Amino acid sequence: MTMEWGSGGSAEDMQRANATARLDHFMPLLPAEAEVVAKLLSGDFDRLGDGSRPDQPDPARVVRAPFLRFLVLGGEPGCRPHEKGVRITGAWIDGVLDLEACRIFRDIGLNDCHFEATPILRAAIINRLFLDGSRLPGLQAERLEARGGIYLRGSEINGEVNLIQCRLGGNLECDGAIIRSPGGYALQASSLEVRNMLARGADIRGGINLSGAVLTADLDCAGAILTSTAGIAIDATAVETRGNVVMRSARIAGEVRLTASQIEGDIDCSGATLRNPGDSALELSRAVIKGAFFLRRDAEVDGMLNLTGASIGTIHDEAQCWPKKGNLLLNRCRYGAFIDGPVDDESRLDWLARQAPGRGGEDFWPQPYEQLAAVFRDMGHGEDARAVLIVKERLQRRARRDRARSPVWRALLGATDGVLGVTLAYGRQPLLAFVWLFVFWALGTGVFIYAEYRGAIMPNSPVVLRSPEWTLCGIEITEHRSLIASQATQGLAEKGQTQLDCFRKRWEASSYPHFNPSMYSLDTLLPVLDMGQKSFWRPNPLKPGGLIAINYFYFQSVIGWALSLLAVAGFSGLVKSS
Repeated sequence: MTMEWGSGGSAEDMQRANATARLDHFMPLLPAEAEVVAKLLSGDFDRLGDGSRPDQPDPARVVRAPFLRFLVLGGEPGCRPHEKGVRITGAWIDGVLDLEACRIFRDIGLNDCHFEATPILRAAIINRLFLDGSRLPGLQAERLEARGGIYLRGSEINGEVNLIQCRLGGNLECDGAIIRSPGGYALQASSLEVRNMLARGADIRGGINLSGAVLTADLDCAGAILTSTAGIAIDATAVETRGNVVMRSARIAGEVRLTASQIEGDIDCSGATLRNPGDSALELSRAVIKGAFFLRRDAEVDGMLNLTGASIGTIHDEAQCWPKKGNLLLNRCRYGAFIDGPVDDESRLDWLARQAPGRGGEDFWPQPYEQLAAVFRDMGHGEDARAVLIVKERLQRRARRDRARSPVWRALLGATDGVLGVTLAYGRQPLLAFVWLFVFWALGTGVFIYAEYRGAIMPNSPVVLRSPEWTLCGIEITEHRSLIASQATQGLAEKGQTQLDCFRKRWEASSYPHFNPSMYSLDTLLPVLDMGQKSFWRPNPLKPGGLIAINYFYFQSVIGWALSLLAVAGFSGLVKSS
């Protein structure tokens, strides 16, 4: 920030500006004024009385405002202030100190003074203004330009401080000040240009307006008490600062608005209490914070935390400091990492669950989940990222079903989403399909082992099924059957022996492939494999356990095709939501 100054500024210029005033005009001087004139050239602080701020107009400490103006503007030969400027401590200033549009190239130091009327410095050009510890009914200084700063440390101001469009080469310091303006903003400083704006430990009732301000360093309200009378405690819309915004341990009642602000450093809300129930407590929508956002050390946000469209370097937070459910807006918010805060899917999903899409007329925001997953991946937490995306898919699909008007279509979507969720985790875990394939393979192996035990497996060959070896194995050895019209043939099966076991013991069956339940289940399940089992064996529905086996055979064939296709779709990303 640069400060342009006009040429001149000599004693002669100031003399011309004060040409209408003469020391004679103020004769006889009041006792305090005479004391000030006597010490004028020393450059030391002119301490009236004990230097404390007077509560009553003590004649020994009363200084007339027009006389003070005469001195500030340069006085006259023989009665000029020191190069350090006019410095008075402990004065009771009677009347209006009107320095509007004046050029003053010395410091103005009126510390611990009591002003009966509001000082006026509109459009003035000054060096520095010190009002530390003073009591004022207000300060009107819009469009003021100062090479240095304005200092209101420890002051008590019962009215508006108007610094709109001021340009300060130094700081605006209000540390420990008490400023009350119940009718509006206590500190009006929109479009202010300043180095630091400091209100540490201040008590400001009425709020601060810094919209459009430009700071080359910090906005620091650490430990301050800020109370709004119109809903907004700090209006810092479109503020630009090359330093930090500090609200550490502050107690703020009303909205803190930093919409579209540009912050080169950090926003520190550690230990702060931000209260605006039912409305926005901290508004950071569209803000660009290149540093960190701190929300730690028992910070409390009672109201909405709006980070819509914000860009943040890193987030330093604690779970107990998060706003309540329904009071968080994160849509289109981007950030780089979490530092010293929860970095696991369970905690951060609880964080996202505090969002309130309904406040924007929407049913679901996918971007906050995608952003969280991307940050987890960048930080090396791949499993947590996957868990976040699975939850995102489930919630997004639920929102889509809720939007469906047709109950039939809603039910169809529900069934589809249920299958995709169970088998592929909505495409986020395609390997899960192989787990299900293994489950069905193991189940099929058990079914076919049982069928083999009960003799409910038969060759899948018409030639074998018509052969005497197979047919006679279905007859006990004590029985005879006529297989040929002219000849009776004895059965081959021992008592209690199944037809399958009997057939396997025949010499003629030695060349027939052996039945393997696990390979048969695999052959049935995977359509891309041919283990040779289905070609030679088949469940026999006429035998005990055979009906179960044949039905499972058909079911597993369909499941195998479905899971195989789902696995391919999962790996290709076809089932993921856009």
